[in-house]
Amino acid sequence: MALNLNKNLKLYYSIREVAEMFGVNESTLRYWEKEFPYLKPKNSGPAKIRQYQEKDIEQIRLIHNLVKVRGFKLEAARKIINANRNGADRKADVLTRLINISSELQALKKQMDYLT
Repeated sequence: MALNLNKNLKLYYSIREVAEMFGVNESTLRYWEKEFPYLKPKNSGPAKIRQYQEKDIEQIRLIHNLVKVRGFKLEAARKIINANRNGADRKADVLTRLINISSELQALKKQMDYLT
């Protein structure tokens, strides 16, 4: 069996780490937890420190895509997610892939410009 170097080995992320991933405030994440009932990170210890898992981050990625990237209001985003859970997930995945491809193409263009 080959070693998968791309696999993320971290099981839990702090609220600060997740906020930085998406470029939002920690308070925004706490607010989204109230607005989207299926977004429930693990709370540990007496201080109830939030610990986000990959499944939570995928939920946040979907919410972020709908609210911050596409500009939907929270109520509209909630309706879209509830009405078509799989379709919304796929659209978020496609958008993420397109953004990554765009970044790669821009890097290639810079290299081509440097060569000419």
